[in-house]
Amino acid sequence: MKEKSSKGLNRRDFLGLSALGLTGLTILPSYVMNGIRVAPSDRVVMGFISGGQQAINDFSGFAKVPGVQVAAICDVDSMKMQRFKKRAEAWQSAQGVAPRCDMYEQYERLLDRMDIDVVEVCTPDHWHALQTIHACQAGKDVYVQKPLSFTIQEALKMTDVANKCKRIVQVGSQQRSSKEFQKAIELVQNGSIGHIVKIYAKVGDPPKPFDLPEVPVPGNLNWNLWLGPLNDAKIHYNPDLCPPISLEPEEREKLWGAWRWYRETGNGFTADWGAHMFDIAQAAIGMDGSGPAVITPKGYKGQAYLTFRYLNGIEMTEQAYLEDMPNAQGIKFIGTDGWIEVARGYLACSKADLVPAELAGRRPKNLTPEERKKMFEEMQKAAAKGGGSFEINSGHMQNFIDSVRSRQKPIASIEVGASTAILCCLGNMATELGRPVNWNPATLSFGTDTEAANHRLNCYEYRRPYKL
Repeated sequence: MKEKSSKGLNRRDFLGLSALGLTGLTILPSYVMNGIRVAPSDRVVMGFISGGQQAINDFSGFAKVPGVQVAAICDVDSMKMQRFKKRAEAWQSAQGVAPRCDMYEQYERLLDRMDIDVVEVCTPDHWHALQTIHACQAGKDVYVQKPLSFTIQEALKMTDVANKCKRIVQVGSQQRSSKEFQKAIELVQNGSIGHIVKIYAKVGDPPKPFDLPEVPVPGNLNWNLWLGPLNDAKIHYNPDLCPPISLEPEEREKLWGAWRWYRETGNGFTADWGAHMFDIAQAAIGMDGSGPAVITPKGYKGQAYLTFRYLNGIEMTEQAYLEDMPNAQGIKFIGTDGWIEVARGYLACSKADLVPAELAGRRPKNLTPEERKKMFEEMQKAAAKGGGSFEINSGHMQNFIDSVRSRQKPIASIEVGASTAILCCLGNMATELGRPVNWNPATLSFGTDTEAANHRLNCYEYRRPYKL
């Protein structure tokens, strides 16, 4: 059982960027991938833990990276495993590689494979910690989807293990590799709009209590393995948690797994989009590996928005960054000498000449929930027809593979992902407690606040036989 404290891991440990030793890549004959001849020493063999729609999308990104090969898939849903295997082997055949993608229900068996160099962990958030830790201990480098973890102590433990095992870990916060966000970070850090005093970061609502009706578990799903370490007796199967698919004809999931939206299984939009927007905000103001000192929930003594206050005086609020578009996710940096707005495909500044024309993009649309649903369905149909993805930045995957080869930290390292995941947990914790929470970013602790230290988002007791 994990103790509910952060003793033994201080900020220096958390931020330590150890010199990483070289790891041997699989030695195989050279071959041509995407028209490029790949030397045996540059080949990177992957295994995927989860074959859901995020894995399908990410696979399409990794498929564009020269030298990557996919050897195995693991999933607790046998139909999703078969779908992934079919796509991977079709891609292999098209590249002139003998088609083979092995299937495993238990991820430990995939990690036992000596020929696999790296794994992607794209399971629901409550599985990220154990699977990433075990992969690092098995000598694998890891691409883990955002948010890094479900709880604060998981994020700290994952960071500690990854560095001790000298593994490369990239978090799937792909906006870190997007040019419009990189430019926004550059402008803020160059002082282009003066000293930053406030940040508006729109991400969305926190999770709500689990209220889905119970439905019989389908035969293709190992529900016990899906639950893994979760120990809340209220959680039962509902297809919204693990959206079904069909193979003949192929029909993709009709929604994203709703486990994201419930307290017992996820951290809501606070973490789902916070892992993108809060992440960029922290990067811009130099708070990677650190975090806010005081987190005040919406509604506390008239507080209009969830607010994060940093020791340097900067405040970040979860509120619309465009006044006329309350639903649009994005960021607004407000400085003493101007402002910067940034979202996916959009960058604007009070000093227009600072924004290159190719990065300006279009102002986001204020979509209603119904319009968002329709857009999602259209994207799903297009992806199913072409085997493609939506908004997958293959450059983020390329950065990870480059780091695997060079043994240098990737752009969204585990330290980056941990500090962002912790911030998101703190936001939800303050919301659930209904009061401000004080966090010490230097000691990674709550001081004398035992209620916060004992909160499930700091650490919860895993279901037996699972241990952190």
